Amino acid sequence: MTKRKLTIEDLSKLISVTQPSLAPNQQEAVFVQTKINDKDNTYQANLWHVDLETKKLTQWTHGKEKISSPCYSQDGSQLAFLSTRDDKNQLYVLSTRGGEARKVTSFEKGVSSFLWSPCGKKIWFLAPVKEGKNFTDEPEKEEKKNPEPYIVNKMKYKMDGAGLLPQDIYKHIGVIDLETEEVKQFTQGNHLYDLQAISHNGEKIVFSVNRSESLDFEFRQALYLVDSESKEEKLIIDEDGYFGGAVFSLDDKKLAFVGSDSAYKNATHTDLYVYDLKSGSREILTEGIDAPVGDYVVADHQQGANAPSVVWTEDNLLYFQVSTMGDVRLYAASLEGEMYPATADDEHVYGYDVAKSGEFALVTVSNSTKIGELYLQTIATGERNALTSFNESFENEVELVQPQAIMFQGAKEWAVHGWLMKPAGFVEGQNYPLIVEIHGGPHAMYANTFFHELQLLAAQGYGVLYINPRGSHGYSQQFVDAVRGDYGGGDYEDIMAAVDSVLSDNDWIDENRLGVTGGSYGGFMTNWIVSHSNRFKAAVTQRSISNWVSFFGVSDIGYYFNEWQIGADMTDVEKLWNHSPLKYAKHIETPLLILHSEKDFRCPIEQAEQLYITLKQMKKETGFVRFPDADHNLSRTGYPNLRYARLEQITGWFKKYL
Repeated sequence: MTKRKLTIEDLSKLISVTQPSLAPNQQEAVFVQTKINDKDNTYQANLWHVDLETKKLTQWTHGKEKISSPCYSQDGSQLAFLSTRDDKNQLYVLSTRGGEARKVTSFEKGVSSFLWSPCGKKIWFLAPVKEGKNFTDEPEKEEKKNPEPYIVNKMKYKMDGAGLLPQDIYKHIGVIDLETEEVKQFTQGNHLYDLQAISHNGEKIVFSVNRSESLDFEFRQALYLVDSESKEEKLIIDEDGYFGGAVFSLDDKKLAFVGSDSAYKNATHTDLYVYDLKSGSREILTEGIDAPVGDYVVADHQQGANAPSVVWTEDNLLYFQVSTMGDVRLYAASLEGEMYPATADDEHVYGYDVAKSGEFALVTVSNSTKIGELYLQTIATGERNALTSFNESFENEVELVQPQAIMFQGAKEWAVHGWLMKPAGFVEGQNYPLIVEIHGGPHAMYANTFFHELQLLAAQGYGVLYINPRGSHGYSQQFVDAVRGDYGGGDYEDIMAAVDSVLSDNDWIDENRLGVTGGSYGGFMTNWIVSHSNRFKAAVTQRSISNWVSFFGVSDIGYYFNEWQIGADMTDVEKLWNHSPLKYAKHIETPLLILHSEKDFRCPIEQAEQLYITLKQMKKETGFVRFPDADHNLSRTGYPNLRYARLEQITGWFKKYL
């Protein structure tokens, strides 16, 4: 059967399978299924149940809301989850024997996260609360008010996806009694707490908090072990960097958590730590792995793919994700330091749970031509059985291109890794245009995972080249750190060397029809490339950075990100300007389309406006498209109609010029 080509609208046919959670009896599980609802121009995520022996699937919720964070009570009789059924995320509890889910919170600001108390009668939760208010206070009446000034007194006053931050809202930990519905607040003060873990005997909880008066330059969250009755605190770690994702061992003797210090700022590899509750000692279990713990993949399909940081088994093996060489693999480690991968290469394990016995794992897995499903994997043999097949008919109907992994020599003669896709329907002897895609971050990575946009470009007759230049995660600490202070240097050389490499090895590529695109850091690099080279015939820059001088003050992260990444602040404007593509705009000869979201606070739209007006004033070939009600994550989680429109703009521009 001849397969059809993939289309823009196929984005709505893709089913996302995420957040698998094993029941305590280890014989059943739940997961979240997410799909696009075109009619309502949104996403709907519902709860599904699977019997691991019979493989029978049952849909447990059917609403248009978003379900997340499903978690069984310790005895397995109840399941709690978060739902946006009434707009804000609230906590619901469902009997696993059947019936309707019961809404147990109606907080004004919703619920951020939760953990079951081992007794099954209480749930610990984290929720925003206004200063001087309680979780359960009645919401203030919505009355028409005159506009009021927003008084700014700190640097961290706005955030992408949130807008202007309310200055009197804090996050606190509380506990709710499911029988009486009584709510008690556990933490106090004007701080942002984060609920991390609860011991299996219910005696200890772990939370993180930064109690500094100003959080503008305090990039640390201290971890505390706290008595659940007396509230007595014991410090676990308090260092610059990020530490969290804590989980107690099944015997409550040890605590595992992940973290990264500030040695290389946000380029520092994340490690797995183990803390001994009795001795108070801690060790880094993954010190011998020169790759980061966690999932650093950039793609555009999976919704709500939140995996646990670590899972313990009864014999004190720990399971966790590692991003390495374009894969995200499930790894296992013993307390003695033995370590091995538990899943295969050439794939993206974006979610998992592991049986207490360690005999099997539930894994959600994608690769370049497999959209992503839930599998049961036997640990000892690696054998897998598919538990879902939501995307199977689509994969059988549509031609999906298998990328070819490439390795080439980049700047400083370092080996650099990437992929090359031939056009769908490739015919030997014909010439085809090539589009280079550049990921954001820069500390993220392309991977062996399904990526609709890349497949779409291949379906429209383009070869697609995408690589992980220096600065990308999944390789050595030296490699990921190498971009800092050198934007437009070795990273630019890596990308151009990749183009040279594939041109020399693939005579089907038409070197006179090359395109380039990317978003965020990839947008910066697109701007940099076209202002330093004329070899590309068309370019699309997305949510980009064009001017580091203004970025310093207008981005929600600019006031520290500039120093972390460029190595300069406003005391060294010359260095910021030297790394700014806008400085070199006069050299741009490539037709450049500029795409940007109106509500992008990470790379604010003024970055696009400056570049567009400058190019127009210079009579350059350029276009500018603004996306309303969209933030920095438009391509991944934006309104579906705007995601379609974005892809239409990209493909339309390349069709016109290539």
